[in-house]
Amino acid sequence: MKNILLPTDFSQNASNAIDYAVQLFKDEDCTFHLLNTFTPVAYNVATLADSYSTMMIEEITRKNSESGLLEIEKKLKTRFKNSKHSFQILASFNLLISEITAVVKERNIDLIVMGTKGATGAKEVFLGTNTMYTIKKVNCAVIAVPEEFAYEDPKEILFPTDFKFSMKNKYLELLKSICTNYISRLNILNIYFGVSLDPAQERIKDQLEELFKDNAHLFHTAEYVDLVETVAQFQIKHKVNFLVMIQNKHSFFENLMFKPVIKQMVYHTNVPFMVIPSIELMKS
Repeated sequence: MKNILLPTDFSQNASNAIDYAVQLFKDEDCTFHLLNTFTPVAYNVATLADSYSTMMIEEITRKNSESGLLEIEKKLKTRFKNSKHSFQILASFNLLISEITAVVKERNIDLIVMGTKGATGAKEVFLGTNTMYTIKKVNCAVIAVPEEFAYEDPKEILFPTDFKFSMKNKYLELLKSICTNYISRLNILNIYFGVSLDPAQERIKDQLEELFKDNAHLFHTAEYVDLVETVAQFQIKHKVNFLVMIQNKHSFFENLMFKPVIKQMVYHTNVPFMVIPSIELMKS
């Protein structure tokens, strides 16, 4: 049984991500935790002087949040009619990232699926601030679903990697299960800069070969190229419809995603993007 967290702000963007999650795991037993966080607009210093007014504002906002979540649950049950799926709702007076962090621990969450707010164009999608900080601060795998992405089975998966991770990472089994369920082809892409793989990296490559021996997979290499552009071009050429990366503490991925120069990060992809935390990050 998978526990999957689906944060929502009741936008079309969030709704699209929720629909993607329900369809992606249509053949698996899952509990989907629908989460909405709220901080009433009128909840400020002035209202703190009137505790009754404060309580009324919070209660009204909570009821609106719960009503919205129940409506989502009703629509999902009506549309998909999947006996393998159950839903729980959570309306919380809290900041989103703080609440996600708490819920991941309390409810043994296996995966978070969130929407991304996008720019137009074939390659560019903004990872919205909330999604970006969830990836950075919450030690759980996240699938970021682009705003305009219409559901497709993940038949072609791209996995850019430097082979510097632990094979004990539990999320590799999640990736394998997706590959198995959808008879996907996993494209493992390594970009290097003049230095071939060291023995430790070669071992990881060999272990990946063994892990995915029953799944279609290919290894690709590229030298002295820009990661972002290479990934974007690879997606177009091979019709990739699912992207996955492992986030290390000091990896090319971290440098790419979280450069302090830009407040809103832009990653060049127009397909769902699963970010897997490294074991080191999960322990931190």
